[in-house]
Amino acid sequence: MNLMSMDFAQGWKVDVQTTDNRGQTPEEVAHRCVDKIVDVSDNATPEVREQARVYRENLEKVIAHYMKQAIRSDRTTVYNAIKDSGHDKLAEYIRRL
Repeated sequence: MNLMSMDFAQGWKVDVQTTDNRGQTPEEVAHRCVDKIVDVSDNATPEVREQARVYRENLEKVIAHYMKQAIRSDRTTVYNAIKDSGHDKLAEYIRRL
């Protein structure tokens, strides 16, 4: 995964992440999500920084876990819709993803 950042006036910042021939993994998306949720002041004590680091790691794992569940659930919905439309072979390909 490639990451580019651009800073603009008035505190705006844009991050662009790209991949080659694939989408982003749940872990990569969870990391981006946590970047938006958790921030630690530059003036924080080392103890607070360490606590925030551990919290971030745990939060990323929880978010990635539930994203994987959502992906499996959506695949089940797509599988059933395709199978119900009479495309059993295509549905089986979706199930195996």
